[in-house]
Amino acid sequence: MFDELQEKLSATFARLRGRGVLNESDIKEGLRDVRRVLLEADVNFQLSREFLERVEQRAVGALKVTSVSPAQQLVKIVYDELVALLGERREGLRMSTLPPTIVMLVGLQGSGKTTTTAKLARKLKGEGRQTRLVALDVYRPAAIDQLETLGRDLDIPVFADRSTNDVEKIARAGIELARHERDRVVLLDTAGRLQIDDAMMDELRRLKDAVRPDEILLVADGMTGQEAVKIAQGFDAALGLTGVILTKLDGDARGGAALSIYGVTKKPIKYIGTGEKPDALEEFHPDRMAGRILQQGDVISLVEKAQASMDADAAKKLEKKVRKEGLDLQDFLAAMKQIERLGPIEGILRMLPGVNAKMLKQVNSDPKRLKHAEAIVLSMTPEERKSPELMNGSRRARVAKGAGRSISDVNRLLEQFREMQKMMKKAAQGGGAGYHRGCSGVIVKGCRQLRVTGDGVRVTEYGPSTVSRPP
Repeated sequence: MFDELQEKLSATFARLRGRGVLNESDIKEGLRDVRRVLLEADVNFQLSREFLERVEQRAVGALKVTSVSPAQQLVKIVYDELVALLGERREGLRMSTLPPTIVMLVGLQGSGKTTTTAKLARKLKGEGRQTRLVALDVYRPAAIDQLETLGRDLDIPVFADRSTNDVEKIARAGIELARHERDRVVLLDTAGRLQIDDAMMDELRRLKDAVRPDEILLVADGMTGQEAVKIAQGFDAALGLTGVILTKLDGDARGGAALSIYGVTKKPIKYIGTGEKPDALEEFHPDRMAGRILQQGDVISLVEKAQASMDADAAKKLEKKVRKEGLDLQDFLAAMKQIERLGPIEGILRMLPGVNAKMLKQVNSDPKRLKHAEAIVLSMTPEERKSPELMNGSRRARVAKGAGRSISDVNRLLEQFREMQKMMKKAAQGGGAGYHRGCSGVIVKGCRQLRVTGDGVRVTEYGPSTVSRPP
């Protein structure tokens, strides 16, 4: 996400910091580089110009401040203006005082509207808001089947009526059922088109008038850049959008749509899609996203993700056992599974301060690595799992053969186990390890160094302990 933008902005600010003292000419030269970076990222031209004018005005005035270096001050100014450009503050769904809240999702075909509708339903259900899906795409082949399958997989009810193409009738019936079942939210998955046309807009306008939705959200493909902005303008003119969900941002290296859509339409980005998995839908926070773009990290989102993904009871049991008996290989495997629930390692690293695209390219993120680690542990005897110090050369060879892995893989796992064992012992003793309690030592606070190697990721804290990925 935003890899190109991050890399180029980072290089620009690094050059400015290298000069030490800056003058007005240096700032103007640096901002010319920023202008080029924004245009290459497919940010709206008018927005880019206004953005840079504000930054230059504030930056020149900041030259008089002696307590902070001009380069640092410039980064802070750019951060503030990026936050304003992205929407200033988080705007969530507007919930009706009289349930159910009706949310109408619109968009073109190929934007990921149906899958996003299901992701949003899952997220709302996880927040304690019972949600119902209503299938209104009566034109696209198998669209209703797709939504029903997603609903079944996520245990979310779906209302559909294949006997009619009257979307207003279907929507009213679905909403009435939701009221009867006391659902909190109804999500209307409307039909899309390959492009905006009068027939689609007329149908959506009639649907809007019939059900009076509390929210009308555009689902737009973030990878289309300025085209997504134009699409948002078209839907807003016809329907009066209340917000936007940008999809496929995990594959968007430029970020033009995210940086332009609020500035052009003044409609807030409420959620972003960051992958294909059902949980790959994040709330959009302008301040946190600006921090990610400038490689300042997003630790708050990471902690929230950990709290939502991890089994708190399992973590407490593990902590209690470690305090009492110490960490064994079975516990190690359980901890690694907890980490895995946070998602791909690249996504975790992007939320840590100072991590850039170059570092991410060095990460070996093979999704099978945990399975390999599990195979190695399960190939050991219960005695070996409890007392890994028993693992001599012949035992390691036997385990490697049984797991279908190499002896070096077994050695790497045992080394990483020893590292986590030290870390967990320190955390359990309350020795100031600096880890977020209740998360099995996963979240690192105040880390001094993040080192990426070809076979894993290592975070060095204030002390000798380390944590790394399984082989």
